[in-house]
Amino acid sequence: MSASVSVCRQVYTEDLFRQTYGAEDPAPGALRLTKRCSGNFRCSRKACVHLLRERVPIFDWLPKYHPKEWLLGDAIGGLTVGILHIPQGMSFALLTCVAPVFGLYTSFFPVVLYMMFGTGRHVSTGTFAVVSLMTGSVVEQLVPAPLQLNTSSLEDMEAQRIGVASAVALLSGIIMVCMFALQLGFLSSYLSEPIIKAFTSAAAFHVAASQLQSMLGLRLARHTGNFALFKTLVSVTENLPQTNMAELLISLVCLAVLVPVKEINTRYRQRLRTPIPVEILTVIIATGVAYALSLDSARDVQIVGHIPAGFPSPRMPALHTFPDIAGDTVAITFVGYAVSVSLAMIYADKHAYSIQPNQELLAHGISNTVSSLFMCFPSSATLATTNILESSGGFTQLSGLFTSLLVLTVLLLIGPLFYFLPKAVLACINVTSLRQMFLQFQDLPDLWRISKIDFMVWVVTWLSVVVLNVDLGLAIGVVFSMMTVICRTQRAGCSCSEVAGIKILTYNGPIYYGNRSFFREEVSRVLGLTPQRIHRLEKARKALEKRQRDTTVHTVDRGVANASFSSNNEFLKSDTAEKEVQDVLMDCSSVIFVDVAGARLFVQMCIECQKVGVCIYLANCNESVLKILTASGLMNYINPQHIFVTVHDAVVYIQNLKEKPPHTTTVWV
Repeated sequence: MSASVSVCRQVYTEDLFRQTYGAEDPAPGALRLTKRCSGNFRCSRKACVHLLRERVPIFDWLPKYHPKEWLLGDAIGGLTVGILHIPQGMSFALLTCVAPVFGLYTSFFPVVLYMMFGTGRHVSTGTFAVVSLMTGSVVEQLVPAPLQLNTSSLEDMEAQRIGVASAVALLSGIIMVCMFALQLGFLSSYLSEPIIKAFTSAAAFHVAASQLQSMLGLRLARHTGNFALFKTLVSVTENLPQTNMAELLISLVCLAVLVPVKEINTRYRQRLRTPIPVEILTVIIATGVAYALSLDSARDVQIVGHIPAGFPSPRMPALHTFPDIAGDTVAITFVGYAVSVSLAMIYADKHAYSIQPNQELLAHGISNTVSSLFMCFPSSATLATTNILESSGGFTQLSGLFTSLLVLTVLLLIGPLFYFLPKAVLACINVTSLRQMFLQFQDLPDLWRISKIDFMVWVVTWLSVVVLNVDLGLAIGVVFSMMTVICRTQRAGCSCSEVAGIKILTYNGPIYYGNRSFFREEVSRVLGLTPQRIHRLEKARKALEKRQRDTTVHTVDRGVANASFSSNNEFLKSDTAEKEVQDVLMDCSSVIFVDVAGARLFVQMCIECQKVGVCIYLANCNESVLKILTASGLMNYINPQHIFVTVHDAVVYIQNLKEKPPHTTTVWV
């Protein structure tokens, strides 16, 4: 059973609609800015409390905390994440080319600071493999390892390296705070989901390759720059005969334990209250075995060494390295922030709350700035620990308190007990933590099915990061993604439909300097108005007008008024060879913006249509587009009464015109 709906109402032009339903004209720009500034900078107790809660969110959510409902989940989730932070922090410190204890520092300070300033309830911050790898490349370039190391030179090198790494954290934090002040949180949107997934997946290969030498017990220099992945693989292959069999055995045993247990944690996470803490158990057992068998002296196994107990004293980073690290730090900042905001948004959507991207900039900026003074390297939200925090029952940011307390306990009391921990174990933990990143290849079939352009963005980004390096590959991925957007706007399709003899033209994109030629070609193709045809029709029109004038004068002289040629429609009927377009309705609903070049082209095309007797109507113009077209002189060539609110209004108006008797028909040309 079908039903028809009839719409009976007045036809609305833009002018009539604004007169009937429009709001008052907005205040001038200067006045609006003055009111906004006066509102933001008013001083009152209420305003100060609001600002404090907005900028330090812990004062907003902590008074609303429900201990009976949330405390147990936050405690279990926080402690579970803290257990993972200990081995992961030490292992990711190796990626950063600094001593493992600095990874523990980075697993403590940023967690406390984000708990106070962050808006993501399920976000776990700390060390992240990709950010650590990128920072390690900077550290290795500025402070390369000497060929021969003694105790004094080793201590000096470690001091220089953590100075550079903390300088990267400080500069990254300063950049984020400046971006917050400029409200630039939207910039993270330029790192689209295909870019982030391809980037992290490709970076995982760099991380895995960099850990091969530790897993095999090789003492090799770390390669940086373009083609670093292949250089590392070649170097490892050439030095395979020097493999330390004890460390190889340790790595194989660790992988044999870590991989299956992690798979169990993933498959049965709905049934497990907390994941099996296989990493910390592996660390404890491996440390005990290495101590009992004296593997460092008997088998030349590389161990972590001394981990100082206690709280680190504040220390200024290597500020003199700022000019050398500025370019790399910008890339590290964008990657860390984009990953952090993406994770925060994913879990915010899942649990029906909202985050503030600009406040996230401030939170991570303060975290990196303050923690850099305590010998920490750059931090961000992490994939594995955030997933574990949410799945183990965490509710709010208070879970970070339990995480930081556990890490603090290790720093103050337990840290020195990890002296005999083999570095090969930490390397295995690094490699197995990349499982989620490697599995992102599973998204490619769906990506190909949904959008082949996004598929190409993924592939280009991945290949660029793998073949070249992390920083340059990310830049290439972003540029390629932006180029696809530009190409899509330049080649936006133009569709045409015809209703009751009216051609309705829809252009599905903006009209600007980059696509104005394509827009002109598309419209000319759809309407069939080539330059030669316009010239021919204009010439015929002028001849018809001249004949009409001569005929009118001749008939008036004889005392007979012949009105048969008084309508401009006669011109359109005169060309019997082919049916010409009379009315064209431009549906501007998909034209999101127009620049000066596009507006001038639009006006020029209206002039050309006027020359051949085609009447132009507009519908669905947004306010900004209509404003620019009006300022460009469109109203000199189009009747203001021919601009309508909807396509329906325009079609009804044109049909009413056609139904009028010929002697009362008015067609604007």
